[in-house]
Amino acid sequence: MKLVILDRDGVINKDSANFIKKPNEWIPIPGSLEAIALLNQAGFRVAMATNQSGISRGLFDMVTLNSIHDKMHRALGQIGGRIDALFYCPHAADEHCECRKPKTGMIEEIGLRFSTQLKNVPGVGDSLRDLQAFADAGCQPILVRTGKGEDTLANSKQADKGLPPNTWICADLADAAHCIISEYSSSKETT
Repeated sequence: MKLVILDRDGVINKDSANFIKKPNEWIPIPGSLEAIALLNQAGFRVAMATNQSGISRGLFDMVTLNSIHDKMHRALGQIGGRIDALFYCPHAADEHCECRKPKTGMIEEIGLRFSTQLKNVPGVGDSLRDLQAFADAGCQPILVRTGKGEDTLANSKQADKGLPPNTWICADLADAAHCIISEYSSSKETT
């Protein structure tokens, strides 16, 4: 099975330091929805893994989170795209759960749900914690420069904030989708 795992805020939609708390605050990054549709058309299943501590902080509730995701699913459906599975961590960092990235619980759960090994599964994120979770779960970490991506790349020059080994760096999700499809096609040709 061909699988891709995506972070949400800063990868699919514009990020906000104040959280995405309502459906009207969810604004897709130009080209991101088309990139998901392109991955779907190339035979990839797409899963989303997102930290949503705003729930634990009381900034929004599950009904609102579902409404935000309904808006995303509708927008994708209009262009022939889909997200096959959506995973989120509702916990704040101080709750020390196993699902909040940079821990791997959410990523591992995706592997179980799809009954697939995570080795080299592309994982696309804009923050160091995304990349760490993907790398620690055995995925191929891919940093996009959208969202927090530019800051993540700039901060990676510090020894304690370096990117995981072999992290791909892409301009945005559209660029990442093309790289993923190209890499998968070339690896199939060599087998």
